[in-house]
Amino acid sequence: MGNLLCCVQVDQSTVAIKEKFGKFEEVLEPGCHFLPWCLGSQLSGHLTLRLQQLDVRCETKTKDNVFVNVVASIQYRALADKASDAFYKLSNTRSQIQAYVFDVIRASVPKLTLDDAFEQKNDIAKAVEDELEKAMSAYGYEIVQTLIVDIEPDEHVKRAMNEINAAARMRVAANEKAEAEKILQIKRAEGEAESKYLSGLGIARQRQAIVDGLRDSVLGFSVNVPGTTPKDVMDMVLVTQYFDTMKEIGAASKSSAVFIPHGPGAVRDVASQIRDGLLQGSVQQ
Repeated sequence: MGNLLCCVQVDQSTVAIKEKFGKFEEVLEPGCHFLPWCLGSQLSGHLTLRLQQLDVRCETKTKDNVFVNVVASIQYRALADKASDAFYKLSNTRSQIQAYVFDVIRASVPKLTLDDAFEQKNDIAKAVEDELEKAMSAYGYEIVQTLIVDIEPDEHVKRAMNEINAAARMRVAANEKAEAEKILQIKRAEGEAESKYLSGLGIARQRQAIVDGLRDSVLGFSVNVPGTTPKDVMDMVLVTQYFDTMKEIGAASKSSAVFIPHGPGAVRDVASQIRDGLLQGSVQQ
């Protein structure tokens, strides 16, 4: 019905190309337009002004000879004021953009190692965007955004990279474990040294207390019992301790202590041996 009445409708975010006898005449904006087809006017086609996206997958090789698939996402749109250029100058916009993307990626990635390619994705995307912007602006298109969305190395390369990463992490874990064990051993040794030091202090204080007690006992006994000498008191103390020890041994059912000789008179001999040893040591010094 619109054609019969010489009217045509152009949808929103779209422009139409009007020709007269096959020659470009004007760009029709969205809305209703009079198109006298009987006078040679006609619509050559429509051009969308909406943002479009093209995903390009490009296979290339890095500097360290690893083949990768680089996936680039190109967002572009036609410019309303250059609609005639966008309509007439390019027959296949997507193929043209894809060719430029291939050219830039295959010129940029081979200069980088695989690790550098992952780290410099934004630089690669910027190089692609600059090249496309410079080329496509002459054809009436605007490059809105260029993204490198993925870099996919070969499956064997990815497996090898994962193994290298796992080995490095295991090495770090082993070092940390060894360091922790070292710290535990040091702390354990410090604890044992402190324990032995405190034990030594306790033994020294115990022996000092025994010596003080014996001294007080000898002095008190000598004062209270006239005519006794310190030697007599020490012999009596040793005999008393001897019987106390024998009593404790007899009270234990599973005792492994053995005294040779075991007679009470042996105490005097032991005391004599101790005194003789001390006297000989004093003389030698």
